[in-house]
Amino acid sequence: MLHNWTNFFLSTAAAGAQLIGLLFVVVTVGTSLSRSQSVAGIHAFLTPTLTCFSGVLLQALVVLAPWPSYWPMGLMLVLGGLAGLAYHLYVIRSQRKLDFAALHGVDWIAHNAFPVVADASLICGAAGLIAEKPFAPYAIAGASTLLLISGIYGAWDLTLWMVTNRDKTSLGVSHSSLNDG
Repeated sequence: MLHNWTNFFLSTAAAGAQLIGLLFVVVTVGTSLSRSQSVAGIHAFLTPTLTCFSGVLLQALVVLAPWPSYWPMGLMLVLGGLAGLAYHLYVIRSQRKLDFAALHGVDWIAHNAFPVVADASLICGAAGLIAEKPFAPYAIAGASTLLLISGIYGAWDLTLWMVTNRDKTSLGVSHSSLNDG
């Protein structure tokens, strides 16, 4: 069922792994921010972005492994989807408590809705994989795609925020919304 999807999952695995590496560059850009703000920002935005890229990589590794049947693969993906869903719902609650960042419109969709929909799609796709339904590869691929989009958007948004606030930190100006970039 997933044989024709090998190139797609090889591509998403490579993209996820490379983007995880690029997040380290983002972190070095933000080293001049004050400790209290950088810790809050890491927990609210950088870690979820890393989780999106890691989820893509994990999905690809699970799908590409030579399992004896679809059952263990489906079970691993269901567990990954449930863990991701629980984590992303926790992140939404955490982001609402921040006093220096507010997500609205497209930002809220990219940071929060895409990962939640991706996790739900992964759970459905994994269940479909176990039941050998033809929609399963599409749902799993959709989950990977949404997580990549969310992660890329999150990394870009976070990078712009860090670059913008790096100058403000050195000048003593107050910090503004994450979306000011």
